[in-house]
Amino acid sequence: MQRSPDAVMLFAAGFGTRMRELTRDKPKPTIEVSGRPLIAHALELAQAIRPARIVANLHYKPEPLKAILEPEKVLISLETPEILDTGGGLRQALPLLGDGPVFTMNTDAIWKGPNPLQLAQDAWDPDRMDALLVCVPLERTVGRTGSGDFSADAAGRISRGGNLVYGGVQILKTDGLHQVPEQVFSLNVLWNQMAAENRLFALEYPGRWCDVGHPEGITLAEDLLAADDV
Repeated sequence: MQRSPDAVMLFAAGFGTRMRELTRDKPKPTIEVSGRPLIAHALELAQAIRPARIVANLHYKPEPLKAILEPEKVLISLETPEILDTGGGLRQALPLLGDGPVFTMNTDAIWKGPNPLQLAQDAWDPDRMDALLVCVPLERTVGRTGSGDFSADAAGRISRGGNLVYGGVQILKTDGLHQVPEQVFSLNVLWNQMAAENRLFALEYPGRWCDVGHPEGITLAEDLLAADDV
């Protein structure tokens, strides 16, 4: 049985194109929400579970992110000359992350409620699961447009389509990354295989979640953080 995850991967390499002019001169994770960069909100949650290592992948305008992350002892996986997408980026970072399952975390969302990484850690069962995705019911999301990503059966097994939105936090076994021939690929490749084998699971988040991938999400996230209720 693989041990509980002791490393966190922060995805911070993207171009932030949905942010339009806001990311012309800086990477999306440095955009501020309530006076703090998005990456700082994510990092606080990661640090709270006291992992052995935190790693961030960088590509687009990496220097401002390095200035934030390196003083916090975050290890950097620089993707150059090309960006590798989530699967390729995670595979490149494996020498820094170590063996065994890892947390991965997107850095363009705000969580209001319990720490999603802690909830995932508490629910992780490597005997049954190859991945555990923290998902938010559509009605508890803020700034989300369109439908959900997944549905889950009574045991938590995921299928595509439904009212559950992937919040960007998961625990994932990384063995399958080595079987993908492409250099640039999404983690959806692994998820599809895991789902076919009934080993892809969802954990429903009890709080609220805001997508900050677009400019309107900044104000929505700040309002969410300022609200008294969860």
